[in-house]
Amino acid sequence: MMPENIVFDFDISICIVTLNARDYLRDSLRSIECTLAGLRAEVIVVDNHSNDGTVEMLRQDFPWVRLIENEKNEGFARPTNKALRLAGGRYCLLLNPDTVILDNAIQKLVAFLDEHTEIGICGPKALNRDGSLQKACRRGVSRPWAVLSYFTGLSMLFPRSKLFGGYLLNYMDEDEVHEVDGVSGSCMLIRREVMDQIGLLDDRYFAYQEDADYCFRAKKAGWKIFYMPEAEITHYGGLGGSRVYPYRSIYEWHRSYFLYYRKNLAREYFFLFNWLYYLAMVFKLFLSLLVNMFRTDKFAGPKRG
Repeated sequence: MMPENIVFDFDISICIVTLNARDYLRDSLRSIECTLAGLRAEVIVVDNHSNDGTVEMLRQDFPWVRLIENEKNEGFARPTNKALRLAGGRYCLLLNPDTVILDNAIQKLVAFLDEHTEIGICGPKALNRDGSLQKACRRGVSRPWAVLSYFTGLSMLFPRSKLFGGYLLNYMDEDEVHEVDGVSGSCMLIRREVMDQIGLLDDRYFAYQEDADYCFRAKKAGWKIFYMPEAEITHYGGLGGSRVYPYRSIYEWHRSYFLYYRKNLAREYFFLFNWLYYLAMVFKLFLSLLVNMFRTDKFAGPKRG
């Protein structure tokens, strides 16, 4: 834990990793500017070698942003850690570039953690562009049964069932505060003491699952994680890097889940089951790649509303 007498330069450090999402990033930064009243804040943007004019836009329109320029696409976890090492806030907010902050959401998240010192991480209610709930903004642990229930559609067929809804927690009221196992890295507020205790993101994850892994580690260390729907954002999702490199994104999603499972869950299951589960992961990877070949609009992950 951190000594109590340390004085931070900022209340919050907002850390954004971006790749070829210039226009969405511009809108995101403008929404951030409108929601920081009363907070001492800094914004750190790590650019993964964009070629769409992102860097030029940042220098011209947002000179107050601290910019880190990567010479290549380094994914999400490693660039995020670069920003976190520079961050001077007592809270750090991981934020995707294709998000819009709504109605003082950042202040609400900060106030929530200020009031509840036992909570280490919290996330807002994330909305699709049509205003519907983006279900992945709150999650359970992605154990095999929960994942199988999700991908076979059982969780949608029985949306109020705890038995089938263990991954996206469909049975929970989306407008009520809940303790959860994880929140989305698209907008995740982390208490500084959590980072001091468990470290930064595991940069073996190129992209995907690093948020689930971090929340798993935080809960294991004794911290609570909460979904706080009074704070809302719009998250367009699946834009930028995952659209530019859809096949790599599909591969990295599956590789990251394999890493997450082996690291955190495999010891809970018999080794023969694990090998069958790994084969299922490989089958799903090739199926996802095949399906994407026939899509007109190629992307990684589910479509957003």
